[in-house]
Amino acid sequence: MDAADRTAVARRAAEAGATVAAERFRTEMDVERKGEKTDVVTQADRDAQEAVIDVIRGAYSDDAVVGEEDDELRSVPETGGAWIVDPIDGTNNYVRGMRVWGTAVAAVRDGEPVAAATNLPALGDVYWTDGEDAYRNGEQVTVSTQTDPEACVVTPTMWWDFGARDQYGRACQALANRFGDLRRLGCAQAELAAVADGALDGVVTNLRAFPWDTVAGVAMIRAAGGTVTDLAGDRWRHDSVGLVASNGRVHDTLLNAARQIGDE
Repeated sequence: MDAADRTAVARRAAEAGATVAAERFRTEMDVERKGEKTDVVTQADRDAQEAVIDVIRGAYSDDAVVGEEDDELRSVPETGGAWIVDPIDGTNNYVRGMRVWGTAVAAVRDGEPVAAATNLPALGDVYWTDGEDAYRNGEQVTVSTQTDPEACVVTPTMWWDFGARDQYGRACQALANRFGDLRRLGCAQAELAAVADGALDGVVTNLRAFPWDTVAGVAMIRAAGGTVTDLAGDRWRHDSVGLVASNGRVHDTLLNAARQIGDE
């Protein structure tokens, strides 16, 4: 498996999807709801995913594609090569005209990421990893060196259904009790990329996150020197329950906070 080739394809595919989405950004569009009132989708999501897949199929026609929209696979194959696609991560931001959204593409082998790219066109930032190092706009990045939780900035990510909204309150309380400040960006891949480049010190959820929301960013954090586990403290996988991502230096504190989210 040529990591360099797959990195190049991931970058091209993410750019193709981001270009389609950027052309529609802040224009009039029909917004559909997939389930929850905040779970929205647009034709731009579908067209961006098609553009991403066209690039992937042109290079790796036999690989499986796992995607958020339409008829692609919904789970990551345990064996072989596959691609995980989120055409517009942060669609709620996108439809409201907020700039924090992007296209994420990850290449995996036997369920493990080997390359990834996240293109945030409205912010002018492109992140990628070749599995060895992480980059933003061509410059290598690393996680922060902060060791004092009270000086750290962290974020609760994903979103809880109305029946579990009390868990969001517990997440904010657990983090506020331990860390200096909180952010919620509404785009998991942007949040994970921000941990990779040191802008955030940690990201946490107690939920089972979708692979298209996470795998690319997790790959970048690990390549940038960070740590990503599940709620048990074991190495995070695409099917794990909970996601705790940090610079590694404050991971135990973040993990302790994460374990309080689901407590009643």
